[in-house]
Amino acid sequence: YGSIGFLMNPFEEDNLHARIAGAKLSVLHPLHMRAVCVDGTRHEALAINEVSLLRETAQAAKLKISVDANVRMEELICDGVLVATPAGSTAYNLSAHGPILPIEASLLALTPISAFRPRRWRGALLPERADVKIEALEAEKRPISAVADHAEFRNIAEVQIKQDKSRQLLMLFDADHSLDERILTEQFMP
Repeated sequence: YGSIGFLMNPFEEDNLHARIAGAKLSVLHPLHMRAVCVDGTRHEALAINEVSLLRETAQAAKLKISVDANVRMEELICDGVLVATPAGSTAYNLSAHGPILPIEASLLALTPISAFRPRRWRGALLPERADVKIEALEAEKRPISAVADHAEFRNIAEVQIKQDKSRQLLMLFDADHSLDERILTEQFMP
C-alpha cells in the first residue's frame, strides 16, 4: 500500500530468470498486533513495516507503555507512538525521527510521534522478542486508532505488539540492490 516501493525491485523483464537465480534472499518476520477497543471488540492484524497508535482528535493521546509486562513509561503524551521492524524502520519510523535498523538487526524500534511529555524522550530500541503493550489512558476523552501497516482500528483501549517468528516472508532482491544495501544507503542520504 506504500508508494515509494522500498521493498520492491525495479520492474525489468529482461534477464528475469537470471535475476531471480542471482537474487539475495531476505527473511522478514511480521509484527502481530492484538487490539482491544473501548467497547471490548478485539482485532488482530499483521504488519511488515510498523504498528502505530495515533490520536483520533485534536487532543493529544495519553499512553502507558509496558515491555515484557514491566511498565516502562507511566504516561506518554503525544500524537502517537509506533513499533517498527527493521524493514519498516525506513518508512513511517524514519519520518518520525526513529532510527534506521539494519535488516539483520534483532531489534524493534519504539518511536514516539510528536512527543509532548516527556519532552526529550526519543524512543527505545527493543529486542525483537519484546512483548509491547500500549494502553490508552483516558480512552473515552482521548480516542486513539491502531494501524498495522494498512489495517486500521478505531477507539482502541489497548494494543499488544510482538514479532511473529512463526511466520516468514521470503523476499528476493536483486543482487546488486539488496535490502541490506538499501537500508545502509538510506542512512547516508542527505
